[in-house]
Amino acid sequence: MNQIKHIVAVASGKGGVGKSTTAVNLALALSAMGSRVGLLDADIYGPSQQLMLGIPSGHRPEQQGDQHLLPVEAYGLKTMSMGYLVDDRTPMVWRGPMAGGALAQMLEQTLWGELDYLVIDMPPGTGDIQLTLSQKAKVAGAVIVTTPQDIALLDARKGIEMFRKVDVPVLGIIENMSVHICSECGHHEHIFGQQGGDRISKDYGVPLLASLPLTLSIREQTDAGRPTVVAAPQSAEAKLYLDAAAAVREALAAQEDNGVRQFPEIKISDD
Repeated sequence: MNQIKHIVAVASGKGGVGKSTTAVNLALALSAMGSRVGLLDADIYGPSQQLMLGIPSGHRPEQQGDQHLLPVEAYGLKTMSMGYLVDDRTPMVWRGPMAGGALAQMLEQTLWGELDYLVIDMPPGTGDIQLTLSQKAKVAGAVIVTTPQDIALLDARKGIEMFRKVDVPVLGIIENMSVHICSECGHHEHIFGQQGGDRISKDYGVPLLASLPLTLSIREQTDAGRPTVVAAPQSAEAKLYLDAAAAVREALAAQEDNGVRQFPEIKISDD
């Protein structure tokens, strides 16, 4: 863990807002910029990164010694997921402490090596997994994923407040499904509402990192195991992910600069 420079949590207040799709594309975008990146699927009950990265069902990570796992590499990312450790039809019928223990094991017993960023795909909500992460690791910041829909924004606010309570900075908001563009006529329609991500970013004083459209290609690419940043790196959607990753990188660099300036000035005298 001491070889990881920055841990970034990608979280949402509720499920179904595209959090896992955002996490994998954000990790791939950071990697495309030349960074060493890991991706941890912390959704113990519903892991999805194995499918999104095109890892065959039944693939297991290699062990080193009795306690450590080697991450599974995909598209230049070092990855770990509960999906690698259990059958894809096996439900995780666990209470919260067991799920928290599984997260701690994947986080601490995976031999990540030297990483610039470890992106963690969090489960939805504000429960045991989020608390376990804040206790086990120094999280550099969180990215909150939402849709413009009012009910999603309500839960996104809870996610922001939760990270503030555990002293994790919120790096920004990513709004998914912001607008639907008809593939036949090009008509723009705000199916889930309009400018919801912009409102919540202004309310909390955090940047809106990206507003991604509701497009068929993003869904098809992740289902096929080739996320957008890999499958269509020149597309408008990939550029939005790359711009969001660049903003996250700049925010984390600014934190480092602020940290240096906060050190006390040391004076040596004969007194």
